[in-house]
Amino acid sequence: MKFEHVLSPIRIGTMEVKNRFMVAAMGTGHGSLSGFTDRQWPAYYEKRAEGGFGLITIESSSVNKNGLNSNTQPGLWDDAFIPQFREVAERCHKHGAKVSVQINDSGRQNNPLLTDGTPVSGPSPIACPVFGVVPHELTIDEIHESVERYAEAARRAKEAGLDAVELHCGHGFLIAQFLSPMSNKRYDAYGGDLAGRARFVCDIIRAVKEKCGKDFPVIAKITGDEKIVGGLTIADTKIFARYMEEAGLDAVGVTVCAFPSLNWMSVPSDVESGFNAANAALVKESVSIPVITVNRVNTPEIAEDIVATGKADMVDLGRGSLADPEFPKKVAEGRINEISQCIGCLQACLGNMLQDPPLPTSCLVNPITGHESVWLYEPAKEQKKILIAGSGPAGLEAGWLLSKRGYDVTIYEADDHFGGQYRIGAFPPCKQSILTAIKFWITMNEKYGTKMVLNTPVTKELVEAEKPDVVILATGSKAAMPPIEGLADAGVLKAIDVIAGRAQAGANSLILGGGLVGAECADFLREHNKASVIIDQLPDIALDLYLGAREHLMNRLKDTPRICSAKITKVYADGADYERNGEAKSARGFDSVILALGSAAYNPLEAEIKDLVKEVYVIGDAVKAGKANTATSQAAELANRI
Repeated sequence: MKFEHVLSPIRIGTMEVKNRFMVAAMGTGHGSLSGFTDRQWPAYYEKRAEGGFGLITIESSSVNKNGLNSNTQPGLWDDAFIPQFREVAERCHKHGAKVSVQINDSGRQNNPLLTDGTPVSGPSPIACPVFGVVPHELTIDEIHESVERYAEAARRAKEAGLDAVELHCGHGFLIAQFLSPMSNKRYDAYGGDLAGRARFVCDIIRAVKEKCGKDFPVIAKITGDEKIVGGLTIADTKIFARYMEEAGLDAVGVTVCAFPSLNWMSVPSDVESGFNAANAALVKESVSIPVITVNRVNTPEIAEDIVATGKADMVDLGRGSLADPEFPKKVAEGRINEISQCIGCLQACLGNMLQDPPLPTSCLVNPITGHESVWLYEPAKEQKKILIAGSGPAGLEAGWLLSKRGYDVTIYEADDHFGGQYRIGAFPPCKQSILTAIKFWITMNEKYGTKMVLNTPVTKELVEAEKPDVVILATGSKAAMPPIEGLADAGVLKAIDVIAGRAQAGANSLILGGGLVGAECADFLREHNKASVIIDQLPDIALDLYLGAREHLMNRLKDTPRICSAKITKVYADGADYERNGEAKSARGFDSVILALGSAAYNPLEAEIKDLVKEVYVIGDAVKAGKANTATSQAAELANRI
């Protein structure tokens, strides 16, 4: 397939961009409540410029010290921040990329804990449904002050050497609050009708142009559809885009959702690739300036099709640029088989941001994201023979990175397929993208010369025969068997065996455990026209998933019965006894009982070989059963350290 459209240059106002690939503004977690960023921050952006992106958009940066959306958001409300943006611009310009910054004020979506006591403000005293804080209604004078803050932030961006600014008019932040009928209940010059709701952003565009010059490009990212009853719709957005173009806007990016519908911002793998391009195409009908689409553009084919068919003029890669910062470069060089595609898992991007405290953004399939300045993978200083036991995510990630550094690496897999249990994770509905990660890891191991051996478990005897300098144990985990009466003797089926086709469940099963594995097992059975009931001690099922990944799965399981807040006391061949709310109860009469009560680390070899090999390392689930992003992160860190 040719990629001539997405690799062609484009002009945004007076700025020429070398291709149609753009890095979306995403929180990196490298800022602070003070607005200043750490030393890793510029390296993150430079890596994507080096990887061939035409336009790099620096993450949402606050124009207002009392308008932060997180405690790691960069600041642009004072001249003191100019140097940190100048460094990003200089480092990205070395690689031929243009640089913009997304400027923003959270408005009513600000957490009051992040202000200096100043009340949260918005166009109307309507609380954000997520934060529940009724905002102070901005006066006309305060609106004018806000417009000036945006213009001053743009002036700082220009002084820092940036090539453009992007106004954040989406996701329910302040500008979007003025645009949306859900949050704007004014009837003065800044509300009431479409023209009134558009006035705030149009004032900002004109103010930026006046302060920075008409030749300084202004881009806007606007929500096409807020996915909320009574919220912004594409019909409104088409009109707003026209008003904004008349005010001097140079390009418009079309996104989706507001805070109450954030499950649509970073959608999981069950949503079609490039789904939001349809809204971009509708906006493109209404304006003559370039239109940019964002949301789940995760393959080069989708990107090319969007541009070639005229749905949008540029593609804004968010999670795709986390998964592979060299995405455009690999497309240009014909190496699309080496692209590490976003698999929509949300584990290390959104998942890291939702930790308390938040962790820097990273990526399951590219754990180097967030560590660009410290994990350098320099050529090996001495030759070492490295043996890796296990070809799950940890083993495969460690393998290709170590081989790339020049080590002699062999991966042994006990099964007849590579990928470990992670491969089976692709079998439930909508999980196909997991296989693209496994394919990528295998491709990179083959490229750098890793020897890969199937049907060969690593034993003490194998280690003695091979005499490696280093052994990495990535042997994964096994299904946990809690000490529940009857469990060991009831003939229960393991969820992973059912999903893999190694065991056949009956027409109606009781699934012991409602975490990710249990819930996806139920989804798998549903797809195969089999019924199930899930029992779990937690208040609900699939609580180990994030936002859209959980919501979309729960929608598919809406008709699957569940018994929650239940302690299993005894297991039978046809069901289980349990306690709930202090009462003893029983669930019997099932055709099969399926075990999904978590996993336990599997590491039988470490004790046997620790005296045979100078360096023995244990990574991934073999240390502690957990999420795959933890496994790949440990592998990447180790591969840099050896």
